[in-house]
Amino acid sequence: MAEYPTSHVWSPFTQMKAAVPTLNVRSGSGAVLELQDGRRLLDCISSWWVTLHGHAQPEIAAAIAAQAQQLEQVLAAGFTHRPAEELARRLVDSLPAPLQWVFYSDDGSTAVEVALKLAYQFWQNTGEPDRRRFLRLEGAYHGDTLGAMSLGERSLFTAPFVDLLFPAEAVPFPATWEGDDDVEAKEAQALAHLQGLLAEHPGEYAAMVLEPLVQGAGGMRMCRPQFLVALQALLREHDVLMIYDEVLTGFGRTGELFACQKTATQPDIICLAKGLTGGFLPLAATVCNGRVFDAFYHDDPSKAFYHGHSYTANPLGCAAALASLDLLVAEKYRSLTDWQREQVTRLNQHERLCRVRRCGTIVAVDVLVDGDEGYLHQVGSLLRERFLARGFLLRPLGNTVYILPPYCIDRTQLSSIYDVLFELLDEL
Repeated sequence: MAEYPTSHVWSPFTQMKAAVPTLNVRSGSGAVLELQDGRRLLDCISSWWVTLHGHAQPEIAAAIAAQAQQLEQVLAAGFTHRPAEELARRLVDSLPAPLQWVFYSDDGSTAVEVALKLAYQFWQNTGEPDRRRFLRLEGAYHGDTLGAMSLGERSLFTAPFVDLLFPAEAVPFPATWEGDDDVEAKEAQALAHLQGLLAEHPGEYAAMVLEPLVQGAGGMRMCRPQFLVALQALLREHDVLMIYDEVLTGFGRTGELFACQKTATQPDIICLAKGLTGGFLPLAATVCNGRVFDAFYHDDPSKAFYHGHSYTANPLGCAAALASLDLLVAEKYRSLTDWQREQVTRLNQHERLCRVRRCGTIVAVDVLVDGDEGYLHQVGSLLRERFLARGFLLRPLGNTVYILPPYCIDRTQLSSIYDVLFELLDEL
């Protein structure tokens, strides 16, 4: 008879039979997590990129507590409330001007699903039902629901469901890094490939979905703003909607509040989640421009957007998001951006590292390894366990180590992450 884990919790992205015992977290404060056994871990990855300002951040906790005593939940169909309306207004004020209509959901995957459905139905509502195709970038990851998986790279994650996924044509991703001399050629190749697809199937593409500047789960691969500007021009020329998945890159991660601002581009639809509430509660938003909204604003009820979630615009989540936006006014992510820039110089000097890259508060680097690189390379799990043993929470993506801490981290704490990285590299 199989010997099962003692806990009844099924962990995500985990082969439970081979899993090491899970760590029981008792509390968190700032950039530090405290385990049940008293050990302390420096959270170097913002707990899967959601914790913007730190754990147990008092202003956000207080905002949730105050809202819970007034209104904890109400259905969003036919009802609204101050936190939802105020949050929508502040998001619209923070985003590029064409984006002005906010549809709430629960997490990043659902925000992407909403965007897909909006883009698909938009063309049906406007009399171009042949626009059924979607475009994506190679190496993409947009979530684990079926539509989001369809837009992602085929991988270990998607393999069991491949027969359920719809096709989406892939455009090469011109990944770049410090000292990359071939980036312009890679960008030209990617744009030429996109131009070829658009010419081959005129009037058939509904939208292109992409992670701007940084591909997260795909290996923290990065591209230049210039590429996204040129890509936008091509999509506009062929009237293809552009959808930005800013689930990772939103709320200061790229060094600006949103990647679309850093690149001076204007997506038709943008997907937000993760850091939206500062990491306190699940909440997502899909924001579209007036052109998209107007296609659904109609006397014909069949043209409505029939989509929703039980916790759409949850008041507690909206209150947390408003408090998080208040904290973002201080722009602490700019200081972290500067400190990360300082550390990149150290990475470039280590012989075991290659492809050093940085975008705002995010730094990533690849460890030189034998054999095939990628998510399943054993060096990732080896480094993760050794980081934990030294009191650091990092989860390398195979041989890719990335550092993406909460904005509350101080300079000394940040430097200590790189110190232990170099120690471990010397041990390998």
